Amino acid sequence: MMKTDIFGEALQDYFEKRFQSSLILHNSYGADEEMPLDIFFRDPEDFPELEFIALALCDGKVLDVGAGAGSHTLYLQEKGFDVTALELSPQACHIMKKRGVKKVLNCNIFNYVGGKYDTLLFLMNGIGLAENIEGLKKLLVQCKKLLKKGGQLIFDSSNVAYLYEEDLLRPDHYYGEVTFQYEYKEEQGTQFGWLYIDQESLIKIAQQSGWVVQILYEDENDQYLTRLSLKH
Repeated sequence: MMKTDIFGEALQDYFEKRFQSSLILHNSYGADEEMPLDIFFRDPEDFPELEFIALALCDGKVLDVGAGAGSHTLYLQEKGFDVTALELSPQACHIMKKRGVKKVLNCNIFNYVGGKYDTLLFLMNGIGLAENIEGLKKLLVQCKKLLKKGGQLIFDSSNVAYLYEEDLLRPDHYYGEVTFQYEYKEEQGTQFGWLYIDQESLIKIAQQSGWVVQILYEDENDQYLTRLSLKH
């Protein structure tokens, strides 16, 4: 039987300083990758510019979706925000509480009905949890239900077309729909889908769903930061 929270187990070991094995990320597009766990425990001085911009734009009551080990939540909390961390991994939620995050929700964003927020924040390509284009459309509908009037959705993503520029054949489905599987201490987790959405596709989908789209930042690696707000 495959473990369902391999990621959380690796985070727990890293947090408790007993991390002895690499967290391997198998993917559908190329060679296996090692997942660096220290990025989930970064101090603010180690946040990249894109994340600082996103955090600076947060307003009002914030829901940090896919909060991981809670570094962004802690930053906002220390700035005085009413911020809640939402995370699917039970062990990651346990770590956040140990690190001092005051409000932690262990649930799936698609099933969450617990309140309304001024800002929904999905950093480190957190929007990828949509898994695919259809999932993104459903997620945008769910986000509408969770936003107060005048609220905003802030996230980053990437155009991964570069993965297919050489010998790798493009898949039959949208090329930004990839599959991942964690492996830790020779045990594998369940496979899961992840979405990387290019700007053009995002703008088209979001506008069709009634969102106003602003691209706030772009870097040289085809990564970008965007803010979505609802038409009044």
